[in-house]
Amino acid sequence: MSSAIEKKAIDTIRVLAIDAIEKARSGHPGLPMGAAPMGYTLWHRHLLIDPADPKWPDRDRFVLSAGHGSMLQYALLHLAGFPLTMDDIKNFRQLGSLTPGHPEFGHTAGVETTTGPLGQGIANAVGMAIAERMLAARFNRPGHTVVDHRTYVLCGDGDLMEGISYEAAALAGHLGLGKLIVLYDSNDISLDGPTSLAFTEDVVKRFEACGWQVRTVQNGDTDISAIDRAIAASKMDAGRPSLIVVKTTIGYGAPNKQGTEAAHGAPLGEKEAPLARAALGHAATPPFTVDKEVYQHFSAIAERGKARHAAWRTVAEKWAKAFPELAAEWKNGVNLDAGTLFEQALPAFKTGDKVPTRKANGMALNAVAKHIPWLVGGDADLSCSTLTAIEGGGTFSKETPAGRNLRFGVREHAMGAIANGIACHGGLRPYTATFFSFVDYMRPAVRLAALCNLPVIFIFTHDSLAVGEDGPTHQPVEQLASIRCIPGLTVIRPSDATEVNAAWKLIMRHTDGPVALILSRQALPVLDRASLAPAEELERGAYLLADAVDPRATLLATGSEVALALEARRSLAEQGIAVRVVSMPSQDIFDRQEVAYRERILPRSIPTIAIEAGSTFGWHRYVGDTGITIGIDRFGASGPGDTVMAHFGFTASSVTERIRGLLSR
Repeated sequence: MSSAIEKKAIDTIRVLAIDAIEKARSGHPGLPMGAAPMGYTLWHRHLLIDPADPKWPDRDRFVLSAGHGSMLQYALLHLAGFPLTMDDIKNFRQLGSLTPGHPEFGHTAGVETTTGPLGQGIANAVGMAIAERMLAARFNRPGHTVVDHRTYVLCGDGDLMEGISYEAAALAGHLGLGKLIVLYDSNDISLDGPTSLAFTEDVVKRFEACGWQVRTVQNGDTDISAIDRAIAASKMDAGRPSLIVVKTTIGYGAPNKQGTEAAHGAPLGEKEAPLARAALGHAATPPFTVDKEVYQHFSAIAERGKARHAAWRTVAEKWAKAFPELAAEWKNGVNLDAGTLFEQALPAFKTGDKVPTRKANGMALNAVAKHIPWLVGGDADLSCSTLTAIEGGGTFSKETPAGRNLRFGVREHAMGAIANGIACHGGLRPYTATFFSFVDYMRPAVRLAALCNLPVIFIFTHDSLAVGEDGPTHQPVEQLASIRCIPGLTVIRPSDATEVNAAWKLIMRHTDGPVALILSRQALPVLDRASLAPAEELERGAYLLADAVDPRATLLATGSEVALALEARRSLAEQGIAVRVVSMPSQDIFDRQEVAYRERILPRSIPTIAIEAGSTFGWHRYVGDTGITIGIDRFGASGPGDTVMAHFGFTASSVTERIRGLLSR
């Protein structure tokens, strides 16, 4: 089953988890104690990583989808030789420590993605496996294999209860991602009690139906040989992803709490912790102590990884000499260096033409994609409406792994999380697309992209009441306000085709966080940039589009309502009322500008009228007590788009009357 040193190593993982959680007086000891054998077996016998270079491109990826069991990962990272000290373990869950309550991407070396919201890690891992296959198809050449690694996941019952796991698993099976292996810590316990309270489906049949190979280890508490054999056998099937069901005992070793929900989400306590330590052979061992023999045993992980890394480096150097153009492309993709050549290829638009910004975006995206081969993405079965397919890019599939267009199917939540996984993997810049009202299906993934500072491009079309006949279910009202409040997410709503071009210039330079691009279904006039401010001013977030002599007010608008504001300006001018028009494609970017610029664009000496076909929430900080917001704080209605917009007051005459009313007070 296991040798003396292997048992000692596994029990050391368990005890480190107990000690850290007891010291923090917070945490989840059950999973680290129960899953320690599978964690040990995977890391010690299979995982190819180099603790001295945690970002080595061809390393295996390990995702702890059940992120609440973070002490399992931290113990493994420490013992394997990553830059995570025993003091870091002692500071588990403390402010500013490298061992936060749930693993955080970019914060702790060796953590491949942020997990905690259950199911996200599985979907992220699907994205990583997709990225590996895409990059292998693009860069590997006969005799020169520079991309060849696996993605491993450790998940729990809660992960598989979340719907996102099924969305992601279905797509992974369809794509035949054979280098994806999921170890399922099946302990039959959830936070509230036995999983039988709410989770009685046949998981094996579910995954088999999705096209996965499934293996079961009946004794995951001690039989590491069985775990090892299951992993080794799973690695042999290149055509299917693998699920290994490992039956474990939550809180293994805690005599009074193991196998119960009491071991799940709270420290074992001052009475139970010593009993558990004694049962695991550590009664006399001081807390946070690791035997030198255990450290020596775990050093095999680093030694194996170092050797594999060195061999890869030799291959990569020969490959780079043989294929310098590929090597340059690889470097640009890893660094997300888009250069500026793509800017010259952006489409030209004729003033006065009417172009939906979704169409302008499709043209711009394709112009960018021709110059940026590492730009990849897809949509939720809507490419004919979002217009976001890369022309000539091919479809990513089992048969065509070099394809750049991802067919996610109607799976918005998994789509967002898979894109996050692609970004975490590195080497590619992912985008997704769907109707804006469906951002609510993928909000957790969008939030995590922002939390992780991932350069994912979220494209949302059909952005307002003008969607029309599809009615209130498809007409975004509250969505703009709701995603604008996500920290770190840059939201851009262009007013016309020229601002779409400017947005793509900004996006391809903005690589330290996600962007949401909000686009119209209806045609919008291409603004006359000869008489108005240039679209490149979009980079300031908001800019003075049309000035006036002795203006009495500022009309502040976004997206499709910018043309409406300009029309109202002309109408007011005919009545002897001068107003300025400001285009604000991005509140986020504008709020980052210097105070002097912001005050110049929105002077307090005259009232500001904000115009947007969405919720008025959040606009008060720009209009203050002297201005007003023309928006909609109820759901829309079904009817032709122009009729619906007019019904809710989004016409030049209605807006003009509202402004006249304000100025006549």
